Amino acid sequence: MHIDLFVTLGLGDNSYVLTWGDEAAAIDPQRDVDRFVEAASARGARIRYVIETHIHNDYVSGAAELRAATGAEVWGPADGGYAFATTPVEDGTEISLGDGTLVGLATPGHTPEHTSYLLRDANGDQVALFSGGSLIVASAGRSDLLGAGRADELTRMQFRTMRRLAALPDHVLLLPTHGAGSFCASAPSGSERTSTIAAERADNTALADVDEETFVRQQLSGLSAYPDYYAHMAPINRAGPPVLGGVPRPEAMTADEVAAALGDGASLVDTRDGPSFAAAHVPGALNVPLEASFAAYVGWLLPFGTRVVLLVGTDQDLVEATTQLHRIGWDAVAGHLEGGLDAWTASGRQTSSYPVIGVRELIPELRSGVTGDIVDVRQRTEWNEGHLDGSRHLFVGDLPGVTDAFDPSVRSTIVCASGYRSSMAASLLDRAGVPVRLIAPAGVPLALRLLRTSA
Repeated sequence: MHIDLFVTLGLGDNSYVLTWGDEAAAIDPQRDVDRFVEAASARGARIRYVIETHIHNDYVSGAAELRAATGAEVWGPADGGYAFATTPVEDGTEISLGDGTLVGLATPGHTPEHTSYLLRDANGDQVALFSGGSLIVASAGRSDLLGAGRADELTRMQFRTMRRLAALPDHVLLLPTHGAGSFCASAPSGSERTSTIAAERADNTALADVDEETFVRQQLSGLSAYPDYYAHMAPINRAGPPVLGGVPRPEAMTADEVAAALGDGASLVDTRDGPSFAAAHVPGALNVPLEASFAAYVGWLLPFGTRVVLLVGTDQDLVEATTQLHRIGWDAVAGHLEGGLDAWTASGRQTSSYPVIGVRELIPELRSGVTGDIVDVRQRTEWNEGHLDGSRHLFVGDLPGVTDAFDPSVRSTIVCASGYRSSMAASLLDRAGVPVRLIAPAGVPLALRLLRTSA
């Protein structure tokens, strides 16, 4: 028996391939499924089952792709409301794999239909728990993703789920789907991707010996904002996403073709780093630097399914960008600007720019009070932990709907923690005609340290 772990850092998620002899099961697979098929094949197995813990809110499931590629059966929660052929799993349902058995456990809370899977070996001994978004390392799956109207109800379900899972034997491995970096966690999760029941019982606040009311308050306080694209994931996963047979390769486009696409309503997403974008960019482009959370922020800052053209830097991987977008069901990628910004300027077209300064250059301005409008675009929880005097908070994910509230005659200085989110925010304001200045690299944490040490 082997368990292969696949980590998707940008979404903070894990997928697993469990092999036993010549049979394999993929648990909570993402949409780029070749890696799962190859892992099973490398162990001399074929994927027989796709097993889902819940209707995912943060990515498009790879169940349909795997079924098309391997003929695997899809098993999912009986109350999932799937519109395609799925074998229903209820509490106590058993799935045989090699000499082992996966037993479905009803674990509602993160979602109403949520189901975990307890792995038993040939002797019936409990080995591991595939816990999805119920119990996760150092935390529990958040219970507010279906809206405020159901948050209290689901949190109380999660309380009972936590008590059920805490009763499992100490040695049982904890193999969650959500982990570090996931917006689906109710609190910052541990850096480790997996754990044990014993370790979580000792350190996880979701398993603390508190009453139900305290648990509810604890789980629903201090929650971070989550991407707007989440609202589209569950409907796609219930209906069954289109099977594309792999990650699409975007068409190479000339500057003339890109200009025509932008004129027809497409959006240009420039994946270069913030300072490079600020120095010169296509007017009206959105800057989302190509890091692990690239797709999450594209899905946060543009209406879902907007037709996009990509502009990637010469040192960046176009396949990585399109793979990330594929994972969240963003199939409307028209193509990419071949030759990047150089091709745009070679066509005789104009570029835009705005200034960038470092944190150390900002400190004298902060001390003299001449910085003007400082906009901190971090999460509210980060702002509450400490911010620059004289700054105001406006989370980057909220900016698309409020850019018209900015005074176009006043320059805004944009800051975050590292220069990543501020790069996006500065580009959003720039495309709206607001004069901006970007703070990058680094941001508020370094500025606060410098102010303290030089006081």
